[in-house]
Amino acid sequence: MNIRNLTCISCPMGCPITVQIEGNEIVSVSGNTCKRGEVYARKEVTDPTRIVTSTVRVRGGKADMVSVKTREDIPKGMIFDCVKALKGVVVNAPVRIGDVIVSNAAGTGVDIIATKNVESV
Repeated sequence: MNIRNLTCISCPMGCPITVQIEGNEIVSVSGNTCKRGEVYARKEVTDPTRIVTSTVRVRGGKADMVSVKTREDIPKGMIFDCVKALKGVVVNAPVRIGDVIVSNAAGTGVDIIATKNVESV
């Protein structure tokens, strides 16, 4: 039997969670104080995903950079590919929250969007 110890990130409680795995099957999840913890632990053990955050350059804006993130979570193994897809990206001001900066980043099917407004100079 394999045991994975995790710290839940679904809420501010940060519960210590223990997941027991037999082969490819999850036998038990313990330590969580809410249902979200169990859902998080099962997903983290079987198919871990993350939201990627970064910045890209802005041309002609009141700020030189704009913060960006993936619209939804992507497979954990694709994080570096997603970050590489942002290398050298420059957008023109104005930029609005929710603007698509890179479509289908690194073939994930997930867009990278702006998380901040940047006005033109």
